[in-house]
Amino acid sequence: MFRIDRRFIQNFDWVTFITIIAISCIGIMTIFSATRQPGDAPQASFYIKQIVWLMISICALIAVVSFDYIWLGRIALPLYVIGVLLLVLVLVSGRTGMGAQRWLSFGFFSFQPSEFFKLIFIIMLASYYSLSREALQAISLMRVFFTVVFLPFLLLFKQPDLGTAIVVFLIFASVSLAKGFQRKLLVTLVVIGLVSLPFVGNIAWTGLKDYQKNRLIAFIDPQADPTGIGYHINQSKIAIGSGEFSGKGYLKGTQGPFRFLPEKHTDFIFAVFAEEWGFMGSFFLLFLYFILLVRGLDTARKAKDDFGRLLALGITFMFTIYFFVNIGMTLGIMPVVGIPLPFMSYGGTALLSNFISAGVLINIRTRRFSLFY
Repeated sequence: MFRIDRRFIQNFDWVTFITIIAISCIGIMTIFSATRQPGDAPQASFYIKQIVWLMISICALIAVVSFDYIWLGRIALPLYVIGVLLLVLVLVSGRTGMGAQRWLSFGFFSFQPSEFFKLIFIIMLASYYSLSREALQAISLMRVFFTVVFLPFLLLFKQPDLGTAIVVFLIFASVSLAKGFQRKLLVTLVVIGLVSLPFVGNIAWTGLKDYQKNRLIAFIDPQADPTGIGYHINQSKIAIGSGEFSGKGYLKGTQGPFRFLPEKHTDFIFAVFAEEWGFMGSFFLLFLYFILLVRGLDTARKAKDDFGRLLALGITFMFTIYFFVNIGMTLGIMPVVGIPLPFMSYGGTALLSNFISAGVLINIRTRRFSLFY
């Protein structure tokens, strides 16, 4: 199971590793700037906690890379069952914070199971789809939806963690598309989706909390209540726009430390970064994410087996969805759904989960040659 030799070091995916380390360091610098206090008030300790979590996450990544990823497929079902049970436990005895019941607490330590469930879900989906080389048929797609997707989607929606629930569904749709549909099934699904959209939308709207409905209203018309439900998006746009071409300079931004921008070190950290580094800095940051996403797709293309290919695609799709939704909501072109920016936003569980996922990507690329089998 464990096999590390000189060839392993030579084939290690240093590009992905260095890219996520660079993004994480930029994130810690931005967290420091966003949470600094005006005047002589003491500096908040968020950045120190993030540094500690980064060290833990690097160790976790090395541990994940050190064993053959093929073992993940063999334990996919037990992992999935444990993941679903943790989501059930969250609803039964989870800790509530900011209107949502998402965390499990064990004394001094607490974590968010949904952050780890996304990777478990991808492993389960890749394992199931890799069992057959045939394109998906209607009955097999429905079987996967009702046995693998529906229950966790419902549990996440009930927390409520609408952002993660949407991500799980989009991962299912994108990995299924990558697996391959029969042409008739694809046309049928498109027609059913278009016809049922008004009914599904009405049901989903009824099930939303009031603050979630306000976020959608603010997305459609942010000027309807600029000091109320539209405040978040408007302040984010002001921060990004005020950065102009070259930015105000590091530690010279005002939206974060003066608390004009809510969630400045978590979901809206990109707005703080763009204010201080401007268009040029933002372009460089987006280029780093572009390298990560392209590298993930290339890893999927070069994977040795179908399980590795689908696993790499699922993880890359997950990073892509998070990236586009987070940047989109800070720019006001997507509704606010509480999705962090991978490797940048403050949060130990999310950082650890992302590093483990990146570790799986590195594992697949490193072991793409038969000499490791």
